[in-house]
Amino acid sequence: MTSCHVAEDPIKKVAIFGGTHGNELTGVFLVKHWLENSTEIQRTGLEVKPFITNPRAVKKCTRYIDCDLNRVFDPENLGKKKSEDLPYEVRKAQEINHLFGPKDSEDSYDIIFDLHNTTSNMGCTLILEDSRNDFLIQMFHYIKTSLAPLACYVYLIEHPSLKYATTRSIAKYPVGIEVGPQPQGVLRADILDQMRKMIKHALDFIHNFNEGKEFPPCAIEVYKIMEKVDYPRNESGEIAAIIHPKLQDQDWKPLHPEDPVFLTLDGKTISLGGDQTVYPVFVNEAAYYEKKEAFAKTTKLTLNAKGIRSSLH
Repeated sequence: MTSCHVAEDPIKKVAIFGGTHGNELTGVFLVKHWLENSTEIQRTGLEVKPFITNPRAVKKCTRYIDCDLNRVFDPENLGKKKSEDLPYEVRKAQEINHLFGPKDSEDSYDIIFDLHNTTSNMGCTLILEDSRNDFLIQMFHYIKTSLAPLACYVYLIEHPSLKYATTRSIAKYPVGIEVGPQPQGVLRADILDQMRKMIKHALDFIHNFNEGKEFPPCAIEVYKIMEKVDYPRNESGEIAAIIHPKLQDQDWKPLHPEDPVFLTLDGKTISLGGDQTVYPVFVNEAAYYEKKEAFAKTTKLTLNAKGIRSSLH
């Protein structure tokens, strides 16, 4: 065996989460289908469990009931004493952590795929939380290659101060899958087909890995979060400008300091500023108005992974 390969434990337990946000319907629809008929997600020797994470929000077709489920998987919330007074999503987080975790333990699920939609024009997006994870870089490389010529972007959310505490973070290998554009509370066939293919290729990768296939060293292009940008606001905190038409739907495209990003009602253009080219993501995302986020700035870089093979082979 060459020394450039890393032996990784075989994957045994995989979960596919839908409905973490109850109005992002592709994941809800697919997971409900797979709960009825799981044939297409089954792979020999692998336990694959589809699961609706926020059933009350799904029933109401709303993002959440009390607070964002995808932001409460931190030690503080997971460790809170059980009580009816806790927000619904914190109680759900504790329950999910019990079923699929506990977070940072040997018993946690190997991989969790968390299925999301965005109203932004982001196409197929894989969300990576750790830039040093050879296994996930290899998986994302496989998915990207399998989807080609359909574009698939990788969003790296590793950041010193922006901590997400995502639902999927209880797994050893957390995978966010984000497909758009799709309005909240709507199902689009093209978006559903793309998400379904992403899951198929991901499960095929795991199956090939478990069967002993070696994956040689590889590299992928990723977009790493730099900072989130709020809308311009007036003295009372109200939004004072909207996303400029030239930025709308331009996720992943280069944005230069002189380029327009906002437009006021009296026709004034506000440009990006700064001194570097960035790549915007989650441009004008509906769910992020309450988070005071008009778009996120990213920088483009390349991640390299060592070759991997299953330690069983």
